[in-house]
Amino acid sequence: MTVTLVGWAALVAGLVILLLLDLFVFHRGAHEVPMSNAAWSTAGFVAVAVVFGIVLGLREGGDFAGQFFAGYALEFSLSLDNVFVWALIFSAFSIPAAYQHRVLFYGIFGALVLRGAFVALGSELLNTFDWIVYIFGALLVLSGIRMLRGTEPPDPQRSRSVRLLRRYVPTTRRLVSAHLFVRDSHIDADLKPPRKPLPGGWFATPMLAVLVIVELSDIIFAVDSIPAIFGVTREPFIVFSATALALIGLRSLYFLLAGARDRFVYLDVGLAVILMFVGVKFILTSVVHIPIGISLLVIFGVMGVAIAASLRRDRKAPAA
Repeated sequence: MTVTLVGWAALVAGLVILLLLDLFVFHRGAHEVPMSNAAWSTAGFVAVAVVFGIVLGLREGGDFAGQFFAGYALEFSLSLDNVFVWALIFSAFSIPAAYQHRVLFYGIFGALVLRGAFVALGSELLNTFDWIVYIFGALLVLSGIRMLRGTEPPDPQRSRSVRLLRRYVPTTRRLVSAHLFVRDSHIDADLKPPRKPLPGGWFATPMLAVLVIVELSDIIFAVDSIPAIFGVTREPFIVFSATALALIGLRSLYFLLAGARDRFVYLDVGLAVILMFVGVKFILTSVVHIPIGISLLVIFGVMGVAIAASLRRDRKAPAA
């Protein structure tokens, strides 16, 4: 698959337009996002991905379209854990719902840049070193096993990165709306830390620490998701477009699902099975070829069973 510079530029421009629509049209201003708004915007972003996949299939062929849809489904599934980690972070820092969508915009923008760098690096490694597929495969299998063990997530407030940030960056005592930084002259004396402001008279706010944790969590998830999608397709354009379109809709998906983590008790089991399947597919890549249709069936089938089983157990729990 050969993609010209114009094709890449069109993809990036489309992503920027979607981000701007999400910030200035769907979720404009500091307010709590209604669930109905989140549902419609999530459906809209999924529809954009479906249209993109159809257009890709018409231009490049059904096999490439299948790779895109498998990659998108995989990234969308793995992103569900991202959503629930964000909910944990916002809860730990007591971030009001009205301010959450702004920091998620910054977080997703940064995640797109980081994922683009990871895609470029992963593609270069796979093209240069044939044996790297076994490293990727083992990494995914181990990640799946770790997810099955269900380790307790750490407290974001006590993370080393937050402690370092607070030590070296003067931070206000409380939030100042949804701002990451605020001028010394624009805040009351009781909000100011005992340290001098940054050059230019700026103080950071606790929202900066939240953004740092959000970005670091995405790096951790990228260590799993980028190798996983390379197990579905080796085409950098498809890898990045599927990853980016899944990320773009994450902000809306967060406001739709943030409070529903306890209902999806088997989600981690489903994600672990998918990660291990893709890892084994990587390891056996020189022995057996698993068609893209099989990958799609496994991803949709496993996630469908995990979600259905979770909802069934949730319905039975009150009766028990």
